[in-house]
Amino acid sequence: MVTPMCSQLTYEGLLDEFFHINNGAVELDASVMGVQQGGKKIKIPLNSSDKLYREIRDLNFGVVGQVLRQKATTMKQDYTEVTTTNQTVSELKDFVKKLNSLPEMTRHTNLAQHLSNFTTKPTFLGRLSIEQTLVEGQSYDICFEYIEEMIHKQEPFLSVLRLLVLFSITNGGLPKKHFDYLRRELLHSYGFEHMATLINLEKAGLVKKQESKSNWLAIKRGLNLVMEDVDDANPSDIAYVFSGYAPLSIRLVQHALRGGWRSIEEIVRLLPGPHSEHKQDVIIERTALEAQQNSHVIDNGVTDGRRLLVLVVFIGGVTFAEISALRFLSAQEGMTYDLIVGTTKIINGSTMLETLVDNVP
Repeated sequence: MVTPMCSQLTYEGLLDEFFHINNGAVELDASVMGVQQGGKKIKIPLNSSDKLYREIRDLNFGVVGQVLRQKATTMKQDYTEVTTTNQTVSELKDFVKKLNSLPEMTRHTNLAQHLSNFTTKPTFLGRLSIEQTLVEGQSYDICFEYIEEMIHKQEPFLSVLRLLVLFSITNGGLPKKHFDYLRRELLHSYGFEHMATLINLEKAGLVKKQESKSNWLAIKRGLNLVMEDVDDANPSDIAYVFSGYAPLSIRLVQHALRGGWRSIEEIVRLLPGPHSEHKQDVIIERTALEAQQNSHVIDNGVTDGRRLLVLVVFIGGVTFAEISALRFLSAQEGMTYDLIVGTTKIINGSTMLETLVDNVP
């Protein structure tokens, strides 16, 4: 549960965090897209038929502005060439084709600009810093005081709960004194009608009293979940989707693809819930001619040039950032698998916690 409580930092993930992607679209005020319709809302489609969205959806948001700027500069240069030099019909045709992407450029420039209004706020940046501290398993007192201050400032209820859940999970629960204190402060600040919500969180094991030492540090080290000096523009690891934190679920997929979980058996045992591993025999049917022409078979049973399909299923939900991490894995050089994602729901920390909150303010 650590991953969904963290703020996603891919373009698509942030769109979902702030605007909630629903059925492949977000609904925003028309003014955001530069359309004056008297405060009416419009639906903005977000799917792979949009070539630009397909290109930037999985990028860390810090890089998206650079990509859009580069594309705008290129279009401007092309326009200058067309208006100042004699162009052949073929060159004009190529320029007109490029103009077809102008609506996509306008759409995502407006969306990125609107997103930046939220991502540059001190509250968001402060939250990211605390999330990183929590994931690293450091500075308990600083994190406790930050959450306490959020409660006293009556910041959005779900935002407080997300950090509180992350705080509890990474510390193996809260000492009874702090557990009781934060529950009491939450009820004083947000109302006693949320008593049922706190009970739901405790029943689900998301916010609980500390009964034993946390195993989070061992899991973090064993699976290399926190990476330093991540290059968001040219990532070499899935940790770029959270700017330094590698989603635990995708790390497990990585190990499964590399040869199974036996090498990390001790770490897997520390994770909540049962686990099992079953090796499926791969049978690739080939004609006699194909067998003669392509007799070489690599170690994992895949003939040259052919990739196996792997279905990764998330029961309960998956975040857009995790899907981006899987796409990143699938695109890596030497990867011999095509990954297909199946899930019961697309979630983020807020939408997941909403199912446990009886009365969201």
